Amino acid sequence: MKLLFDQNILHRIIKILEAGFSSCDQIRRLRLEDKSDKEIWTFAGKNDYVIVTFDADFYEFSNLYGHPPKIIWLRFGNNTTFGIAEVLIKKKQLINDFIEQDEFSCLEIQ
Repeated sequence: MKLLFDQNILHRIIKILEAGFSSCDQIRRLRLEDKSDKEIWTFAGKNDYVIVTFDADFYEFSNLYGHPPKIIWLRFGNNTTFGIAEVLIKKKQLINDFIEQDEFSCLEIQ
């Protein structure tokens, strides 16, 4: 599973998640921070990433264009990097199931 974290989620999350999530990266690490959301969307789709974001814009793209890429839309309030990682680890099976199915393009985690 390849997760691509939006720029509002610190790259430090990758180190925390590396044992449970095999392939993660972050917008800034890929030098995509100056790209538009649409360009990031296209990059993620072409490179088999699932976008993890707090940003509703990607949710809108998933409604307009479907998938790929799939979106994990984090819908909980401000949190630390460790707190975000904890939520993702707790929801790992749900995330895996979401990625494996073909019906839905967005998973909302609250």
